[in-house]
Amino acid sequence: MTRKGPDAPSSSDTLARRVQELDTIASVLPIERRDELAELLTDQDVDTLRHLVNQGMGANTLRALTSDLAYLLAWSLAATGRSLPWPAPEALLLKFVAHHLWDPEKRLTDPEHGMPADIENKLRLQGFLQKKGPHAPDTVRRRLATWSTLTKWRGLQGAFGSPALRSAIRLSVRATPRPRRRKSAKAVTGDVLAKLLATCATGSLRDVRDRAILMVAFASGGRRRSEIAALRKEQLQPEEPIEVDSGPPLPSLAIHLGRTKTSGAENDEVVYLTGRPVDTLNAWLHAAKIDKGSIFRAIDRWGNVSRRPLDPKAINDIVKHRAGLAGLDPAEFSAHGLRSGYLTEAANRGIPLPEAMEQSRHRSVQQASQYYNSAHRRSGRASRLMD
Repeated sequence: MTRKGPDAPSSSDTLARRVQELDTIASVLPIERRDELAELLTDQDVDTLRHLVNQGMGANTLRALTSDLAYLLAWSLAATGRSLPWPAPEALLLKFVAHHLWDPEKRLTDPEHGMPADIENKLRLQGFLQKKGPHAPDTVRRRLATWSTLTKWRGLQGAFGSPALRSAIRLSVRATPRPRRRKSAKAVTGDVLAKLLATCATGSLRDVRDRAILMVAFASGGRRRSEIAALRKEQLQPEEPIEVDSGPPLPSLAIHLGRTKTSGAENDEVVYLTGRPVDTLNAWLHAAKIDKGSIFRAIDRWGNVSRRPLDPKAINDIVKHRAGLAGLDPAEFSAHGLRSGYLTEAANRGIPLPEAMEQSRHRSVQQASQYYNSAHRRSGRASRLMD
């Protein structure tokens, strides 16, 4: 892609320098777009991202912000032939909404309604558009929020709160009704988890790792895939074994999560593992000879364990892969299913909501209780009046 406008690279040296600068913040960038980002982003964009990395912004947040910024830049070039202006005029914000939130039925009679075909084709060829049809309203809102945030970081004021923009979004959302869907169509409850674990039975290094990932992610309260991918040996703290009425004491382990998506910057969130998940995790650490650094790592085809952590996306891929091996539909499961599945399973077993939330670290009772309400509605008396 050739960048146009006053910010265009003047030589290959400029582009090479920008690629090198991006490599210094590689951990938060979509790796498949590294070279493309070097062409899209200005020097000021790269400086902003590097500053945020140094300030300790969460890697997932930065990755999403960078992805949104790349899309906005690519869309602006495709739609206007120019780089994204700072601050953006209200007319450009309204154009963005019109291109992404539109009525599919009206598109049938008016081909010019929504995003013009030439712009759509450009973005699709670049890999920025995958599905056909209008965008999800939440995606549009998030990208506008990213746009607004980046504008403020530049010390500028945008028209993101204008009545015209708010009205355009509200009316456009009405024209593009979409049912809300969970991040994972189905929860990975205890019975589903057992099927996934049954596919990790060969004793291979990959099976030992995947078994540990599934058990730790579920038993620690349904940890997010970013938290599992980022786990380090230094976050694990052995605890005194748990005494039980029958049998030997159960091994116990504390996981110090540090700052999470829902915690404050100064909080150190702690969750606990007890029993089989601890044994499974220790088996992986022993088999992979990991005594420091990242816990869950890639394994090459020769069985060599990488020193680098798994990408969060790999956790999602593992869940889908295991679902396929178990004879389930991979499209119906994702890493988030471990999180929703933990709360659903807790509800099915009658564990009080506050106790389950202590482990899942949900901050919103309303959000966490949705899983409980669903479980109780399925099995409660109100749904069995004809019995």
